[in-house]
Amino acid sequence: MRLTRTSDLWWKNAVVYCLDVETYQDGNGDGIGDFAGLTQRIDHLERLGVTCVWLMPFYPTRERDDGYDITDFYGVDPRLGTLGDFTEFARTAKDRGIRVIADLVVNHTSEDHPWFKDARSGRDSAHRDWYVWADKPPEDGPKGVVFPDAEDSLWEYDKGSGQYYLHRFYKQQPDLNVANPEVRDEIARVMGFWTQLGLSGFRVDAVPFLLETDGQADSGALPDPHEYLADLRAFLGRRNGEAVLLGEVNLPYDDTARFFGDPASGRGDELTMCFDFIAMQQMYLSMAREDAGPLAAALRDRPAAPRDAHWATFVRNHDELTLDKLSDAERAEVVASFGPDKNMQLYDRGLRRRLPPMVEGDRRRIELAYSLLFTLPGTPVLFYGEELGMGENLAAEGRQAVRTPMQWTPEAGAGFSHAGPDAFPNPLTDGAFGPQKVNVYEQSRDPGSLLSRMRLFIERYREAPELAWGDYHLVDTGERAVLAHIACTTDGTDGTDGTVLAMHNFAGGPVTVRLRLPEAGPGGRLMDLLDEGHAGLTVDDDGLLRVELPAYGFRWLRVGTPADDPVRVAAD
Repeated sequence: MRLTRTSDLWWKNAVVYCLDVETYQDGNGDGIGDFAGLTQRIDHLERLGVTCVWLMPFYPTRERDDGYDITDFYGVDPRLGTLGDFTEFARTAKDRGIRVIADLVVNHTSEDHPWFKDARSGRDSAHRDWYVWADKPPEDGPKGVVFPDAEDSLWEYDKGSGQYYLHRFYKQQPDLNVANPEVRDEIARVMGFWTQLGLSGFRVDAVPFLLETDGQADSGALPDPHEYLADLRAFLGRRNGEAVLLGEVNLPYDDTARFFGDPASGRGDELTMCFDFIAMQQMYLSMAREDAGPLAAALRDRPAAPRDAHWATFVRNHDELTLDKLSDAERAEVVASFGPDKNMQLYDRGLRRRLPPMVEGDRRRIELAYSLLFTLPGTPVLFYGEELGMGENLAAEGRQAVRTPMQWTPEAGAGFSHAGPDAFPNPLTDGAFGPQKVNVYEQSRDPGSLLSRMRLFIERYREAPELAWGDYHLVDTGERAVLAHIACTTDGTDGTDGTVLAMHNFAGGPVTVRLRLPEAGPGGRLMDLLDEGHAGLTVDDDGLLRVELPAYGFRWLRVGTPADDPVRVAAD
């Protein structure tokens, strides 16, 4: 596949890396991460192979929801630096070939935002209609409390103005009225402001809630929410033609696919990418059962994204590891395997753990999960520290258990800060997954470390456009523990110019797989992409390919391709 074709849609084979500025690197010694510190660590991301950094909220905040309660959409929280520090980071990242996107959290504000302060000052205030108000909670209004440990209603009574306001999340986060044209214009201005300062797009928080109009008195007369999302995408494209919208849409597949754009049109004119929550949860069920079936079923059910859109894949994100799309029985299986203690669980729907402690540090199972991340169709998204195998700290509250400071060195403070640990935003992880055992400094000097392995995964993924761009189909192996799939790209005519076979063994014992591979044919050769010392494999004369997989083992095999020759490939 020609690189000139893949470079236009850069995000289809990007490697996205999510981080929280305040937990990544302290640059001024106050115990809080900041943009100055983050900028000094940019070369770690370049060496890893990251092509896009996703910044969690860094805006001014009251810190009642880890930065998601925003008081000013046009600034940087003073603890994290200045607008100048932000632009220096964005410029330095660009110099290293790394794009930057950031959280767009516009379904609500902090109750301390000037807009809401004005809105609650009186029913005739200028910003009153920027929020959703009701004399009493409507019976046909939104349903489902997001944080049942802290809230028992979606409506909060405001004594000063005598009405209830809607808050999908915490009561200190009143929802914006996105049906109001003035609010829509302001959201566009926010996006335009940050793209002007160097952002290449946004991760859009809680998209279904952003577009929700249930319970509003004039909901029937309001514009189609999906038309608004398409308008936002079009606006972003006018300001920056390469910019993307990465959406958090945790819904069944058919409902999620609607957020790419109108299925009837076949155009991807709304969200550029949607997170694949379904496959992520089914992957953990497959790992718990040591059976590839659940993940295979999810991949068969997943709708194809439009040509100019893509799924985003992940092992875990910055929130709890949600299991809400599993049945009660399935969820119980995963919880029993990976988070049996009550303090490992959150909201009765997920786990507040990272993968390595969940599998008791078993490198085979850790590598299996990340091999899946980089070979399954979709854009891979990493959460900071995954490249090292960081663990959680269950002593931290709620979701903060997985948002501990980055572990750079084995020294006191983990190389994150020279300040005392009491000044840190969250406590460091300790024990077997603490910085004395898991850190960048030592792993970057160890060719056998997880960090070195992750660098290899990313390098090979970037060298194999079939994995990101290709059509895919599952291959029947006859072994319930083995997931095998083919990814292939075409040469723009009727021919196939690249094919990769990926195989993953979910079982704790070795498996020998025999499968028919029409893409190779009798005598066809397959080259191992991960093990350069391996001689490769040959399809038998009867058309069968025989592959031995160790416990939790995997193979990336390119079909029928000689040693890499980009000049020949470009000329074909």
